[in-house]
Amino acid sequence: MAPASKSTENPTLSRRAFIQTSGLALSALAAFPLKVPHDFLSENHQSTGLARVAVEAIYSYGEPSFSGERLGILRRDEILKIYEEINSSQGPVHNPRWYRLEKGYAHSGPLQRVDGMHLNIPPLSSVPESGQLGEITVPFVRSYRRVGSLWQPLYRLYYGSVHWITAVMDGPNPGVWYRLTDDLLHVHYLVPATHVRPIVPEELSPLSPDIAPHEKRIEVILEEQTLTAYESERAVFTARVSTGIPTKNPLPRQLPTDTPSGRFHVQTKWPVRHMGDGKLTSDILAYELPGVPWVCIFQKDGIALHGTYWHDNFGRRMSHGCINLRSQDARWLYRWTTPIASPQDWYVREMGTLIDIV
Repeated sequence: MAPASKSTENPTLSRRAFIQTSGLALSALAAFPLKVPHDFLSENHQSTGLARVAVEAIYSYGEPSFSGERLGILRRDEILKIYEEINSSQGPVHNPRWYRLEKGYAHSGPLQRVDGMHLNIPPLSSVPESGQLGEITVPFVRSYRRVGSLWQPLYRLYYGSVHWITAVMDGPNPGVWYRLTDDLLHVHYLVPATHVRPIVPEELSPLSPDIAPHEKRIEVILEEQTLTAYESERAVFTARVSTGIPTKNPLPRQLPTDTPSGRFHVQTKWPVRHMGDGKLTSDILAYELPGVPWVCIFQKDGIALHGTYWHDNFGRRMSHGCINLRSQDARWLYRWTTPIASPQDWYVREMGTLIDIV
C-alpha cells in the first residue's frame, strides 16, 4: 500500500490490517465489560484530559503540525492522555487545536474528548413503561444481543451517545444490565447498567418557553460553518458546525450529500436516532451510528441538526448532508426549538422553528 501524503490527516489502513493489528478491538470482542487501564482512573496522573481516537487511524507528530515528523499510528478507540491543549500557528485554520500527548502531538479533529467518563453509575431498579433516556458514560462499551441460548456481540456504543433504556435485567455477565431498544430497527440489546447515566427530566426542560415560537429563528451560514439562534433579532446562541461535503460525480438516484440552502422548519424531533446503513453488525468499522443524540429533522430526506460523537472537527464540512454539532450544542437547540418534546417522547412531529441556511 502506498504511504499517504503528509497532508493527509488520517492514514489509510485496510480493514484486514486494522483488525489484525488492533489488540484493543480484539479484546473488546472477547470480554463483556469495558476495561480501561487503571492509571486513567488515578487522581495522580498529570494529564489534563482524555480523548478517544474516533476514526480508523491517525498519525501522531513530532510537533503540532501535519508537516511534522510522523511518530506513529494511533488506532480506532485508543484512549489517549492529553497533557496540553495548543492552538498551533500552523493550523489548520478552521481548527488549530492540537493536543500534546505522552509522545508527540495529535490534531483534535478526529478525537473525542472523554474527560467526564464514569464507570460506576448507580443502576436504576426499574424504568418507566415508556422508556428512560440514558447516556453512555464510558469511552465505549460493547452491546450484546441474545440469539437463542447465545449472547452475540453487537454495536460498540460510544461516550455521549444516547439510548432508550426499556428494561433492567440480567445479562451475559453478573451485575445489572440495561436492555436498550433501537429506535430504528426495534431490536433489543444489553449493556452494563454502570456504563449508562439516566437523563433526568430537568435536563430536557424547554428553554425560553415564554418566547413566541414565531420569534425564534436559526441561521446557518455554510461558508462560515456557523449556526446562530435568534429570539426576534437578538442572537442568543452561536456554535461552529460541520455541514455536508458536496458529492462529486453522484451516481443515479444517489441522494446529494451537501447541505441544502434555503428556508426550512424543524419538522420532527428525536432525542436519539440510529443513523447509517441500519444493519445488525458487530463490525466497528461499519457505517452504523446508533445513539445519535438530539436530532431536529428539517428536510424531507432526513437532513437534520444533531449531536456528533465521531469527530471534533467543527468549522469544516464533514457530514453526509446533516448539520453536525457538539452534543451539548445540539441538546441546547433540541430544548430551545419547537415543537416542544417531553422526556418521554420517542419523537414529536409538527411544523416548528424556522431555519435559514445561507
